[in-house]
Amino acid sequence: MAPPLSAGHADTPARSAGAAEGSLRRSRARYRVLGLLAVGTMINYLDRTVLGIAAPQLTKELGIDAALMGLVFSAFSWSYVLAQVPGGLFLDRFGSKFTYWLSMTLWSLCTFVQGFVTGVGALFACRLGLGAAESPCFPTNSRVVATWFPQSERAFATGTYTVGEYIGLAFFSPFLFALMGAFGWRSLFYVVGAVGLVFGLVWWRLYREPQDHPAANRAELDYIEAGGGLVVHGAREAKSEAKGGDIADKNANKKHGFDWRMAGRLLRRRQLAGICIGQFAGNSTLVFFLTWFPTYLATERHMAWLKIGFFAIMPFIAASVGVLFGGAFSDWLLRRGKSANVARKLPIIAGLLLASTIVLANFVASNVAVIAILSLAFFAQGMAALGWTLVSDIAPAGMLGLTGGIFNLAANLAGIVTPLVVGLIVAATGSFVWALAFIGVIALIGAAAYIFVVGDIRRIEL
Repeated sequence: MAPPLSAGHADTPARSAGAAEGSLRRSRARYRVLGLLAVGTMINYLDRTVLGIAAPQLTKELGIDAALMGLVFSAFSWSYVLAQVPGGLFLDRFGSKFTYWLSMTLWSLCTFVQGFVTGVGALFACRLGLGAAESPCFPTNSRVVATWFPQSERAFATGTYTVGEYIGLAFFSPFLFALMGAFGWRSLFYVVGAVGLVFGLVWWRLYREPQDHPAANRAELDYIEAGGGLVVHGAREAKSEAKGGDIADKNANKKHGFDWRMAGRLLRRRQLAGICIGQFAGNSTLVFFLTWFPTYLATERHMAWLKIGFFAIMPFIAASVGVLFGGAFSDWLLRRGKSANVARKLPIIAGLLLASTIVLANFVASNVAVIAILSLAFFAQGMAALGWTLVSDIAPAGMLGLTGGIFNLAANLAGIVTPLVVGLIVAATGSFVWALAFIGVIALIGAAAYIFVVGDIRRIEL
């Protein structure tokens, strides 16, 4: 009888056989992990946006007026932004597996409890809790991609999990509307919250770091490490010889002595400051579509609700294609020998410039032409959604969580600023003309930040 395998899977049959052959076909465990991230991201966005679907029935039953409901909507972004840096520090301290499981469990509980609320105070508290609980999600996504993927595949990986944001909204909204019609608005929170709780258990059961994953053979680990992966747990930049992910993380944290001053030091680096501005710009376009887009179609374009339901799907599908195209194009450029500056920045700059064409919707009369323009702008926003790939490329060793938290904080300020500015413009002018102009100008500012501020894409040394 063969001796038992070690806990680290160093001598699994697949790896031993590969060693014997001298040439081992690479396993694809990293794509399984990527699938987990994509599903988790899709659930994340369903949880944060399901309130918008429930709002018509919810506001009538709870007696909430439009102004108060706007405050409830914004509560998510306030706590989400404020918790970004603490969430990043928590991630650096406790690692990807535990942080993501705890985050998903807590945000799913906040969603589930919203189905029981009877007043605005409880609803407001749930939204604050939801925002805080979701804060480590995208920093963890970035950390997992940096750990599991070589640099040449990170844009593809980032694009793949990011597309979950759009797929969930585009394809599950009809189901959620039907569910609400049959069982009432509370059922939405029960179902979406329960799905998140179950998937949290799936994540805990299936996620492993590369060196501990039973499906990852030695050829895949070597491929990932040779391409710059495993940086969190190998800590090559820190010259750490520690064995195992948790030890490497703790040593890295101890080496850098994390404190709040680190955030200021990072923000003074042009690479991080520039991509923060660019991501704010890209997220402004995204937030417009998540908040004001249906209202724009109903009030500015005078579309019937049935037509809105049909047309509203188109830009989200376009954005999904844009995300995948941007990631694939970036990685293709890198494989063709282009520098990280060209391969990473070109799709983002092109996407932000193209997103600014949203203003052209002000000058066409045809609803079909308007949807085409908006779909093009949202496709471009998806194409520009590669900022997290750059976070993986520039974060100092052992500080990916903190860097990602700062980046996500800046990016999600758009969730506070954009809805408020658009609302003020529409209230003052009675039209979306200048609101679309505002979104277009912000996109141009984001492109300028990548052209003139970011500089070389290289790991920050502190």
